[in-house]
Amino acid sequence: MSIPFWWLWGAATAVSLVVLYFFFTGLADGSVSSFNMKLWMILLLIAIGLPLAAIWMRSHDYVVIARILLWILAAPGFFYLMFILIMIIGKPKWN
Repeated sequence: MSIPFWWLWGAATAVSLVVLYFFFTGLADGSVSSFNMKLWMILLLIAIGLPLAAIWMRSHDYVVIARILLWILAAPGFFYLMFILIMIIGKPKWN
């Protein structure tokens, strides 16, 4: 059983929105500057380009490639969500 395309697209888009949030927050506080703007532009191009490329691929019947593109962004988001849930449920001691 595979995860439906739109679930992966939603997860990848959520990760992209988090990247955009950090970018605009960095612009507001000055941590995003001309010194690291190239790095941010590459990151934004990837974060916004992958979900858009996946929709284009799906519309041209390349569903498997589209899902692979979405997994690039969705997998770290899923792993981070699992980590947060384990920390909330498990209540580990950090000392």
